[in-house]
Amino acid sequence: MIARNALEALTTRPSAFLRSMWPWRSLAYLSSSVVFAGVAVALVYVAYRFSVTIGCLLGGVVLVVLGLPLARFERLRLRLVDAAPARDPHQPPGRPGLTAWLGNRLREQATWRELGFAMVALAAIWCVDLGVISVSVWIPFLLLSAPLQPEVDSLLTALPISAAGLVLLPLAAYPVTAWAGARALIVRAVLAPREAEIIRSRARLVDAYESERRRIERDLHDGAQQRLVALTMKLGLAGLDLPPGSPAAVQVEEARVEAMKALAELRELIRGVHPQVLTDRGLTAAVRDVAGRSPVSVDVDLSLAARPSASVEATAYYVVCEALANVAKHSGATRCSVRGRMSGGRLVVEVGDDGVGGADPDRGSGLAGLADRLAVIDGTMTLSSPRGGPTCLRVEIPCPASA
Repeated sequence: MIARNALEALTTRPSAFLRSMWPWRSLAYLSSSVVFAGVAVALVYVAYRFSVTIGCLLGGVVLVVLGLPLARFERLRLRLVDAAPARDPHQPPGRPGLTAWLGNRLREQATWRELGFAMVALAAIWCVDLGVISVSVWIPFLLLSAPLQPEVDSLLTALPISAAGLVLLPLAAYPVTAWAGARALIVRAVLAPREAEIIRSRARLVDAYESERRRIERDLHDGAQQRLVALTMKLGLAGLDLPPGSPAAVQVEEARVEAMKALAELRELIRGVHPQVLTDRGLTAAVRDVAGRSPVSVDVDLSLAARPSASVEATAYYVVCEALANVAKHSGATRCSVRGRMSGGRLVVEVGDDGVGGADPDRGSGLAGLADRLAVIDGTMTLSSPRGGPTCLRVEIPCPASA
């Protein structure tokens, strides 16, 4: 097995660890903190040479100017102790130019994480890095230099001490590698979080899934549904040409009725795959459509200043569909309400009913699946359903305006 990072090499390959390159890579990783040490010492010298105020001002300027480059340097040297590449968390600006780039960076959480990490690294982490190296290596080398020490008056006395230093020297690789691996985990969590990439990947999968649903809906609507409509009409015309009450006329009529049932079921299936009204007329019309088919009376109040993106519309629609299905199956409610609005760049949708309450996502009502779907696009779900009711389901979805 090939270890992908220093900690794996230390814990899973102890027999081959000292013969591998990981101790040397860990030592190089920690030693490269001299870059931070140089900047920090320079700031301390300025503060001592001139004044603390000037040093603090200069430190702020250095943090703003060098924060992002220092974070990039951290991600680059992370490859010394972690084979997995550290991806740049920044997104490219929407348009060229320094102003667009600066505005994009100031809005990103990754920028502020990097500035905070640079501040902590300049203040303390480099001290720990170089301190671990010094303590781990200094003690063995001090023992090895026993014959050169004036305090040791005999070679026979110095040789056992030097032998002890020789034995301890390989052991210095363990604390150095352990701290390097732990430090790398901290750096990756702050500067290159894999969670963000996973969420973006899941969001891309959801977008692809919605596109495929729309394609299937179009194929069924324009293909199979139209053929069933044509079949129903031809069977009706054929029945007109047959003698009324004849066996052939009865069979044609039965076939026409079955074709109409199949057409109704297909239309319901198309509506479940992806309702055409959602694509053509938007969320408000789609919610009114599904509310009109609910066995429970539903009041709809959706006030949207602009049409959301397709993924937001689809997610909000299926939240409402699942909530209304739960109301019809489990709540015992007589009335229900669906309310939605745009607030602070988020789409807020609330579904409430006057039923018996007691809704629990852990009991397989589909609410857990809704929470997972919302998490993909960074949405949140809040459920209030005390015993005896009422129940209120509230979702908030980040809502960039659709182009």
